[in-house]
Amino acid sequence: MALMGITVVPLGTDSPSVSKYVAQAVRILKKEEVKYELTPMATVIEGDIDKLLNIAKKMHLAIFSQDVKRVVTSITIDDRRDKKPTMEGKIASVKRKL
Repeated sequence: MALMGITVVPLGTDSPSVSKYVAQAVRILKKEEVKYELTPMATVIEGDIDKLLNIAKKMHLAIFSQDVKRVVTSITIDDRRDKKPTMEGKIASVKRKL
């Protein structure tokens, strides 16, 4: 089990707003059987590493359209092997230390 943070950004659009493109990427997630959380700056997804990488590719490709010719996708992967990482577990660990 791994966690992946992903940000998909279209370049060269007519508007600085990217929410309609983020919505396109989130539609991909709704079709997959993974747990995810949309945040203001990225989307975090839990799952098998192979599945996460496949989802990242699908999200990246979903942004291309007639008006988008360039997409920059950034991913961060936390692939921990000594225990099962979860979004809630990582947050709870920090809160316990506060």
